[in-house]
Amino acid sequence: MTDLSPTPFRRNRLRLGLGLTLLGLAVYVFGVDPGLLGADRSPVIGFVQIAVFLIGLALICLGGYISLAALWNGEPKSIASDIGLRLVATGYVIATASAMADIFGFGSQSWPDIPDFGMWQTTGVVIGEVVISLGFLLLIPFGASASKEAASERE
Repeated sequence: MTDLSPTPFRRNRLRLGLGLTLLGLAVYVFGVDPGLLGADRSPVIGFVQIAVFLIGLALICLGGYISLAALWNGEPKSIASDIGLRLVATGYVIATASAMADIFGFGSQSWPDIPDFGMWQTTGVVIGEVVISLGFLLLIPFGASASKEAASERE
């Protein structure tokens, strides 16, 4: 039977990834609702607020990838894992394009008099977050430790 305890390098990568994820969550929540810290200066959602929650989402994606990649413990990643990484990146692009649609010029409202963060933008960001979640599920090494144990038992 092989030793499946985390190596110091793997443990440090896990800590880094989880730290980035928690930092991203804090930035994301602050971007979504700046009133939690008394920083809400406008009744509408503006460019800076959208940019802050997208930066938080990017940190969540990066930290989640680093954490889940550390769980593979040096084993070769599966095709599902590679697809998961691409889904995380695609979900972030969907969320960014949806959130910044009016600012990029392909939304339903014109810049600079954007009255609010619309229903279509919200739906696009939620769809992007669902795609990111599916990507993270595919990054989880479900069979890696089981196949490692089975290989060691055959020897």
